[in-house]
Amino acid sequence: MSGLKRFFEEGKLESGCDEAGRGCLAGPVFAAAVILNPKKRIKGLDDSKKLTEKQREELRPEIEEKALAWAVASMTNHEIDKVNILKASFLSMHKALDQLKIKPETLLIDGNRFIKYLDIPHHCIIKGDSKFQSIAAASILAKTHRDEFMLNIHEIHPKYNWKKNKGYPTSDHRAAIAENGPTEFHRMSFRLLNDQLTLF
Repeated sequence: MSGLKRFFEEGKLESGCDEAGRGCLAGPVFAAAVILNPKKRIKGLDDSKKLTEKQREELRPEIEEKALAWAVASMTNHEIDKVNILKASFLSMHKALDQLKIKPETLLIDGNRFIKYLDIPHHCIIKGDSKFQSIAAASILAKTHRDEFMLNIHEIHPKYNWKKNKGYPTSDHRAAIAENGPTEFHRMSFRLLNDQLTLF
């Protein structure tokens, strides 16, 4: 079992919240909200970045089955371009919280900033996904749901190799943008190319 804490404050209904895809050049930003069941342990929960893709995919159905409540939501690349990525990350967390079938009493947010949600108190925790189980669970759901989306749109635009880079700014992704131009899934408010690459 990882050394992650089970609660911020025992006896309260806590929802962990995290996002995935903030630094990507293409695709939506996804967020998840998870209220874990204190009576049902999930072995191997950890920060999604420390897990392999296989481990994340194995944990996803277990989290979805054992959690008291969970939800995943997203903001499209067009919405990101409209409001900026930071605000889009917070709004996608709000959308996920809107969908929870149980109202949490407190929110644990991965990161150092958040836009207050309703009247629910929140705690911003830097590197929260490697400190609290509920945030780790949210990070796994956000990441796996986003990866699934990117695999699906890879079929539409295989030249960008999203099945491998998932929309992150890898050299092969930037080279594909330079060669083929941006798609309808690219974030036009982001710097899509390195200085060495030019769009023709």
